[in-house]
Amino acid sequence: MVVRIEVGFKAGIRDVAGETLRRRIVEDLGIKVDSVRIINVYTIDKELSPARIEDVRREIFTDPVIQESSIIPLAEDFDWVVEVGYRPGVTDNTGRTSREAVEDLLKTKFGPGEAVYASRQYLLKGKVGREEVESIARGVLANEIIERWEIRRFDRWDKRVGMGIYVPKVELNHEPRVEEVDLNISDEELERLGREGIPGKGEEGRRGPLALSLEEMKTIRDYFNRPEGIRERKKAGLGRNPTDVELESIAQTQSEHCKHKIFNGILEYREGSRVEEIDSLFKTYIKRATDEVRKKAGKGDWCVSVFGDNSGVVRLNEDWNLAFKVETHNSPSALDPYGGAITGIVGVNRDPLGTGMGSKLILNMYGYCFAPPSVKAESLPYRAKNREKQLLHPRRVFEGVRKGVEDGGNKSGIPTAWGFLRFDEGYLGKPLVYVGTLGIMPARIGGKPSHAKRAKPGDLIVMMGGRIGKDGIHGATFSSESLHEGSPATAVQIGDPLTQKKMHDMLLEARDLELYDSITDNGAGGLSCSVGEMARESGGCLVDLTGAPLKYEGLDPWEIWVSEAQERMTLA
Repeated sequence: MVVRIEVGFKAGIRDVAGETLRRRIVEDLGIKVDSVRIINVYTIDKELSPARIEDVRREIFTDPVIQESSIIPLAEDFDWVVEVGYRPGVTDNTGRTSREAVEDLLKTKFGPGEAVYASRQYLLKGKVGREEVESIARGVLANEIIERWEIRRFDRWDKRVGMGIYVPKVELNHEPRVEEVDLNISDEELERLGREGIPGKGEEGRRGPLALSLEEMKTIRDYFNRPEGIRERKKAGLGRNPTDVELESIAQTQSEHCKHKIFNGILEYREGSRVEEIDSLFKTYIKRATDEVRKKAGKGDWCVSVFGDNSGVVRLNEDWNLAFKVETHNSPSALDPYGGAITGIVGVNRDPLGTGMGSKLILNMYGYCFAPPSVKAESLPYRAKNREKQLLHPRRVFEGVRKGVEDGGNKSGIPTAWGFLRFDEGYLGKPLVYVGTLGIMPARIGGKPSHAKRAKPGDLIVMMGGRIGKDGIHGATFSSESLHEGSPATAVQIGDPLTQKKMHDMLLEARDLELYDSITDNGAGGLSCSVGEMARESGGCLVDLTGAPLKYEGLDPWEIWVSEAQERMTLA
């Protein structure tokens, strides 16, 4: 049985969030609406008796002082209603937390396929047409990349049925498989394979970008065509062609996110008649500058570990070190400002947490570069040639990014201490979103330097934290591309700071008990990235993907291997 519980304010209680939305609709879109009211909806997909549903409604979802709730639709006195919820498979933190609360209250467990899904109804009053309501839904209320919406008019409203029951459950009618990929094809086909990804079977489309050039694809093909390699693969029970797991793993490792090909490449710089060849911007300017500072410092050098771990480590005093990391999350924040930013901040949190033997996270910081909020909506450029996908309004990008970083930090118990903000029309196509985290760690743990770690032969591979799903796939390879109409929604995975907070606290206890030898985060390449990095310490690894916790069944091995799926760490 599936039941909906709708929760709204009692008559006479001010709906501040609704009033704020009304102002945004008027100011950002120029559409006049008289009022906006919000109803929260919780869809429970589990067999429960009427008495237990009543307990859940009353004890979990309703504040009796200011709210009313019902399993019968609450919406009334409106001109239009828009209901917004996540698409199937997108991380629903409110729904997951609600499920845990129901389990705690009823002393029961949700089984496979059972869940709670959160959505919101927006009740609009005003003389607006359906086209304007569509603009409101798309421009302010929802992000169509990760959310779906439904619109109803008051004169078509059935009080008994309301919006009806919709369960955004992932239904994968798919038998997981490993496929071989033939690279002995024409240059044109090879180039397309690198650009658009591995073709699907039957009606399935291509999987998404490998973001590999023709030159890189030829190098990979030549590697797998080596006679000695073919013989070794045969001994291991493998075909001569790479599997999709291997090819996706190579693409992840070679991505801009992990390899930094631009920073490490050979660039030709021209200024007037002067031509200069730069062999690696990273080594020539970034690393060299640090090396020079350290050399000048001599015995006063306070750098403990730089360019060798997830974040840099500097000495605070004899007893404590600081781990420091800043990174960008530009393209994900352009696609989904809130999801991109919260993923960015909880992602950068994991870097100091996975540095050395792990540090306690003590503060966050930010840097935002946006187009001016005053930009007219009609002047926004389009991402698609057919002029259907318009870029998000700068004000919406600003608000989404700010809220994402705020939520990611506050719900993780980490204060956001400082940052900067800059506006310029040059950021209309893509914002710059910098996020950073500072951690503190004892200089020594169990008598050994805390910044040193090493996975040993015979150690177990342990993954902890959030479950794996389709969201977060190709986050690494997506970073190697320019933003375009085909940019994958699955590359943006919504962070879950509550799960990460629990993991953070548990890890600090495990660290002090010396329960692990090495730790790293599951970055944009997921297990492929974290296990691959740590396997260099131990001389190799053996991975059993059937042990990985999944959000739902039906994922192919390559998806389990490369999905980022946030708030996850790998330990030896």
